[in-house]
Amino acid sequence: MDRGMERDAPPGRGAGFGPATDLAGAGRVPLAVVVVDREGLVSHWSTGARRLFGVAREAAVGRSALDLLPVSGVLPDEEDEPSYGAFAAYDGLGPGLESSLDGRLSYPAAGRARLTAPDRDRDRVDVLWWAYPLVGPGRERLLVLAADAAGLRAGETDAVAVERIAPGFALHTDFPGAEELARRLPEILPSMSVEESARIVAQVLELGYPVLEFSQNDRVPVTPDWGVARRVERKARRERAARAAAEGLPVPEDVADEGEDLEYAAVRERLEFLNEVSGRIGTSLDLSRTIIEVSEAVVPRFTDVAGTYLREQVVAGEGFPEGVPDTTTMWHRVAVEHTDEPGRWDDVVPVGEAMPFPAHTPFFQCMTTGEPVLVPRISEQMGHAIASQFEKRDIRPLITGRSMLVVPLKARNVVLGFMILLRHPERAEFNDMDRVTGAELAARAGLVLDNARMYTHQESVAETLQDSMLPHIPPRMAGCDIATRYLPGTLLGRVGGDWFDSVKLPGARTALVVGDVMGHGLNSAAMMGQLRTAVQTMAALDLPPAQLLRNLDDLAQRLGDTYLATCLYAVYDPIASELHLANAGHIPPVLVRAEDGRSELLDLPTGAPIGVGGVPFEAVRVRVAPGDRLVMCTDGLVEVRGEDIGVGLAALCESAAHPAASMDDACDTIIRALAVTFAEAGRGGRKDDVALLMARLSGIEPDDVAEWRLALDPAEVGRARAAVREQLHDWGLAKLADSAELLVGELVTNAVRHSHSRPVELRLVRGDTLLCEVDDDEHDLPTLLSTGPGDEFGRGLRVVSTLAREWGASRRGAGKTVWFELTLPRR
Repeated sequence: MDRGMERDAPPGRGAGFGPATDLAGAGRVPLAVVVVDREGLVSHWSTGARRLFGVAREAAVGRSALDLLPVSGVLPDEEDEPSYGAFAAYDGLGPGLESSLDGRLSYPAAGRARLTAPDRDRDRVDVLWWAYPLVGPGRERLLVLAADAAGLRAGETDAVAVERIAPGFALHTDFPGAEELARRLPEILPSMSVEESARIVAQVLELGYPVLEFSQNDRVPVTPDWGVARRVERKARRERAARAAAEGLPVPEDVADEGEDLEYAAVRERLEFLNEVSGRIGTSLDLSRTIIEVSEAVVPRFTDVAGTYLREQVVAGEGFPEGVPDTTTMWHRVAVEHTDEPGRWDDVVPVGEAMPFPAHTPFFQCMTTGEPVLVPRISEQMGHAIASQFEKRDIRPLITGRSMLVVPLKARNVVLGFMILLRHPERAEFNDMDRVTGAELAARAGLVLDNARMYTHQESVAETLQDSMLPHIPPRMAGCDIATRYLPGTLLGRVGGDWFDSVKLPGARTALVVGDVMGHGLNSAAMMGQLRTAVQTMAALDLPPAQLLRNLDDLAQRLGDTYLATCLYAVYDPIASELHLANAGHIPPVLVRAEDGRSELLDLPTGAPIGVGGVPFEAVRVRVAPGDRLVMCTDGLVEVRGEDIGVGLAALCESAAHPAASMDDACDTIIRALAVTFAEAGRGGRKDDVALLMARLSGIEPDDVAEWRLALDPAEVGRARAAVREQLHDWGLAKLADSAELLVGELVTNAVRHSHSRPVELRLVRGDTLLCEVDDDEHDLPTLLSTGPGDEFGRGLRVVSTLAREWGASRRGAGKTVWFELTLPRR
């Protein structure tokens, strides 16, 4: 170290406190670097450590650090203490190194110890050491730097090249070796970049303590607190003061002025505050909760009023906002925390209000530069300028005379928002140190808010994707009521491969589907979307359940062998009171009998999952009665890891049998009952997605169905019209007779004209709507055509499309069915 620089600098100022760094170009001192892991074992032992402590790296790594480092050294007597220059003030500082090794200290410590070294030229080696706690996800717990104190004595140099250079401790001063220090810092931990080093050195110089922190990608030392008290220096001051008093001399200025001690206390207090704030914010990924945590963390300890504003895109949960804000950028006031009387700020600056900020305001300066803006006192003129933004609301009494600090909430160099911090007039003004503290606080809060924003955005995207893939099933189909539930896995994201569906089929029948693509995430959801679309298409072709699963398995084989899926497909015929079901590796459905409330698992041929290939599927028919309920679900509802699935199926049967006021209540009862069952078994919460479909099979009474068989004779069209009119009068639906007669005539005319040999079948079904179906043996589906004034054909389906509530056509095994529905008149 340069002795001239040392003598010219005031005590504690102008020189870095730390191992000699060759900053003045005089000499270098070898430095030992030791890293201790969380088990207290040495994980890194440098060449300098081998030289200083006389232990080879192979013998040191993996051993207890307590056995290798001078944890119980003896300080030299003060009377024969050598001259250590600037380091003399740090003799015996802080708790012992043993406290740092044991993890009892969360802040850096420094000290000096003597250790016996019989293999060295002298019997005892005087060692200076520095201990930096390391925090974060890595295994490392402590960084220990040590140096032979003899090399720091006046006039001594060491020709051995420096292996590592330690960061210095500076106290608000111009540090002449800042550039050299920044260049050398990466040598301590190679993962630290030069840019990070420069930023760290800037904080060292400004705050007076080494602030090393985790970056997003690299792990570097962290010193969240600086708690080393300068006992020897204070002792020397007191001795000089006592001598001066005894001799009747004035008290030396450096003794009278305890500013440096106060400065240390102020720095430590702010570090403790930042450490406390960091622990209080970010406990949740919920954006609203995070905003509240940030506001409550700074009031009242740091400020009396905290108003938080976020950009419109952040509040809306959209993508990352781009570009520099301008005078048109809308800022939403998302939180106002204060110590004033309740309600004082509510009417003037209500939460939820959105507004732009003019260019002349300190808020605009903060949001465009990304730097804190300090206003020691808000003058009347500035208060008036700020108040002009609030129409018909006078904000001046709330802000004039207060000290204001505006800090940006940034992430990835983009301003997401800002905080307006105000102190009461009687409280000390914000100063430069407060500005640094506020900037650090805002930087941490910005990262936490960005994490919450990204999570909220991703959750919104996932929920939108899942909702777009799941159908919106009407609660009422022909002859049955339907209720559904979809619950995403609690730990595996909001996107999964579970689905349910219902498809309207000819003959007033309804197809009910529940499926589960194995796996989670976007790929499973994409596969689910393909399979669901395929099921809808094949169901519209009125394929039998077993054939539909066979075709679905073939499709899965063509899509690739990456995914498997289970599927349960059921067709409910409300006229025949029958279920036709086929299963592809899915858990069986539950049927609750209306007659006695008994529930049972339907015994179905299990079949192999979709995608296995080459496995036959079988279908069964089950008789049902009006009022019976069918419950179909995925295994996420009844299966928990470590528990027999039979327990979940038994609980499903029991809960499905419970009476409920509505179908929705019945679904909720099942979900709650299964959750309680597994919680009581100590299996924790549900981890998998859940798709649940429940159908109450109301049936259609025979008196609500009318059928006719018509010969292939054009004269039958008139008979069909007359029969429909008469039937509607009998049902009390005379208001629909004219429309129904016209539409039936069009469909029967087409059927008689295009059929080949089989008679035309006409069916009317009275339910929530009036359904009319016409079957023939022509396989080609009718097409809605554009017609001109002179066209003789093509107008029939256009009439049907105009007058019917809904219409359609589908192929059947031996032909096709064309149908339409009319809305029943209000009674």
